[in-house]
Amino acid sequence: MDKRVKHRIHDRDIAIRDEMYQAVLDNTISVPDAVKRMQKISGLTQPEFARHRGISVAALRQIVSGKGNPTVETLNKVVAIFGLEVGLVPKRGDRQASNPRPPG
Repeated sequence: MDKRVKHRIHDRDIAIRDEMYQAVLDNTISVPDAVKRMQKISGLTQPEFARHRGISVAALRQIVSGKGNPTVETLNKVVAIFGLEVGLVPKRGDRQASNPRPPG
């Protein structure tokens, strides 16, 4: 039996998932960190996670290192399993972003 699966703790996995969702809602998590958490929650290796999400291992490694320039389509493939999609959000720490108004 795979050791990664054998030692998984369901409550801990739920807590990690809930923390990730809250960080997404709070806009306090970067894309690389969110993807790393998603992989950890899934209990898959990078090659397994990449294959499962339909992207290359190289693309996944670039995303989690923060050095890649993935397309929106690629990011959506990765995050879709968690019920998320890529979108526009206010910049972190931007006071005006809490009450954005269109110019004019």
